[in-house]
This record gives sequence, structure tokens and C-alpha cells, in this order.
Amino acid sequence: MHKNYAGAEGTGLNGFDLRVAAGTVCGLLGPNGAGKTTAIRILSTLLRPDSGRASVAGFDVRTQARQVRERIGLVGQYAAVDEILSGRQNLVMFGRLNHFSAAGARRRADELLERFSLADTGGRPVGKYSGGMRRRLDLAASLIVAPPVLFVDEPTTGLDPAARQEVWAAIRDLVGSGTTVLLTTQYLEEADRLADRITMLGAGRVVTEGTPEELKSAIGGDWLDLVLADPADVAATEALAARVASGEVHVDAEARRVSVPVAERTRALVTMATALGDAGIEPLDITLRRPTLDEVFLHLTGGGEGARLPADAPLTRTEASA
Repeated sequence: MHKNYAGAEGTGLNGFDLRVAAGTVCGLLGPNGAGKTTAIRILSTLLRPDSGRASVAGFDVRTQARQVRERIGLVGQYAAVDEILSGRQNLVMFGRLNHFSAAGARRRADELLERFSLADTGGRPVGKYSGGMRRRLDLAASLIVAPPVLFVDEPTTGLDPAARQEVWAAIRDLVGSGTTVLLTTQYLEEADRLADRITMLGAGRVVTEGTPEELKSAIGGDWLDLVLADPADVAATEALAARVASGEVHVDAEARRVSVPVAERTRALVTMATALGDAGIEPLDITLRRPTLDEVFLHLTGGGEGARLPADAPLTRTEASA
């Protein structure tokens, strides 16, 4: 599937191909401008592709848009609820807009408030909700008609860690009840924790896809991290690390950290510790770990400008089958 934006540099989607199994979470992971939101907008019938075909729950997004809309929910990047109304009033309003009777809308609102742990605050104006509460209300509103497929576009951008945890728990509950979720995110930890499979996007194309562990294994072996006491030892440690490396040595001089991929974890650890001792270099910490999704992405894209995914602290046919 392809989508170009007139007058804009680059391509929204440039040969994007995706298939999502029913009852799973698929994470679309990539930096800003990779095409994540464009993909969501096309699959939710808000935007027409320039070429290619996309189907959701067995219906074509171009020719059967109404049937698609009847089977999906969408949570955008920004809250779609009225801040003046209470949480319960918002849900009742969405119910009425979806042709529920007055009593049915109230009943569904109460069910969703309870499901998303908002029953105690359902009478409070949404303007007084925390960020996490507001996003949970967004999720609740998208489920008024219990859609089998839910699109969630960067659900935790701008939220603090506690609020992120609240939203993650709500999404896990949805999947547990059988909902298929297509989730876009910039956050590595979010994709790692929530997604059954991850599709990495770069410049509108699929870079790679697989389970989180498959992607981490794709670049081979483990990583050895060394944090040094003396900044002056970084260059010497980099040279020593190259002797045990199975790939490129990564250096963060500011953090006094040297990271190196290794094929044989135990031998590499012993060899490196011995070499540091012989050189009189005292590390503050030596850690063996699995590679991160960020390292996978940089490895697969070559680490060009704009390719790096943000730290979690702060891609012509498409078929999304459900």
C-alpha cells in the first residue's frame, strides 16, 4: 500500500504490507514520520491510499467502509471526549450516537466505567481527570459497541509512568476478552510489554517483523555493558571490547558506557573482565543482557539520521485480518 502527501517531503507509506491475527496485539513501532499514523488512518477509513488494497475484519476499506466502521474502534493520539461533561455523560452520549436506547446507553456506560476502574469518578467532569484516567475513558468510549478490532494510536504519548501503566493494563484486559488490537507506538517498552508481534516501520516501509524475542535474536547473541568509573578509560575499554565483539562496539562517552554484542556470553565476560584487570581499568558495573528493540531497529536501518527510536524515559497490499 502506498500513500504520498502532496507538497511534503518523503512518503507517508511506501510499500506497506501487514497481516494481523485475530485476538492478538500487533505493535507498529517506529520514529516520527515512519508512517504509523498514516497506516492507522487508512485502516480506519479516515484516509484513502493512493494505491494498494486493505481489508479489516474481511471488509475492504475503500469499497466497504461502512462495514469496516461498524467493526472497529479508534483511539487517536488526542482525547476525543468532552471535558465539560462527566465521564459517564460522555459514554452515554457516545451510546446514544451509536443508536442505543437511553436506558441501554446508561447501562453500557456503567459497564464500561466499571471495566476501566472509573466507576468512582464517573460523575466527575473529564477536565478534572488525570492523563491516565482520560486515556482509559478514551478506550472505554471506543468500546461502546464492543468492536472486534481496535486501533490505538500512540496511547501513552505525554503520560507519566504511572498513567502509562494504567493504560497498558486496560489494553491487556481488552485483548484478554478477545479484541484484536493494532497499536502504534514510539516507546520500546510499550511494544515489548504489550505486543504479541511487532512490525518495525522506517520511511513508510516494513523494516522487519516478528515477536519481541525473535527481533532481539535477529541481531544475534547477547550484549555486554560496561560502565566505567573514569571517563579517561572509555577509549581503552572500547579497544578491549572490540576483541570480544561479534559486531560493532557502541560507546556513550557521556554516560561512560561501552556496549558490545557478544556471541559466547560466558567466555566474553571472563575475557573482558581479565583484560580490564590487566589494563588497570576499574568498571563500576558489568552486565550481560539481551539486545533492546532500539538496537534491533538501528541495526536493521543502519542507524541513519532520524532512525533512532526515543528512549522510554522521557511500512502494495495490506490486510489486517481479524
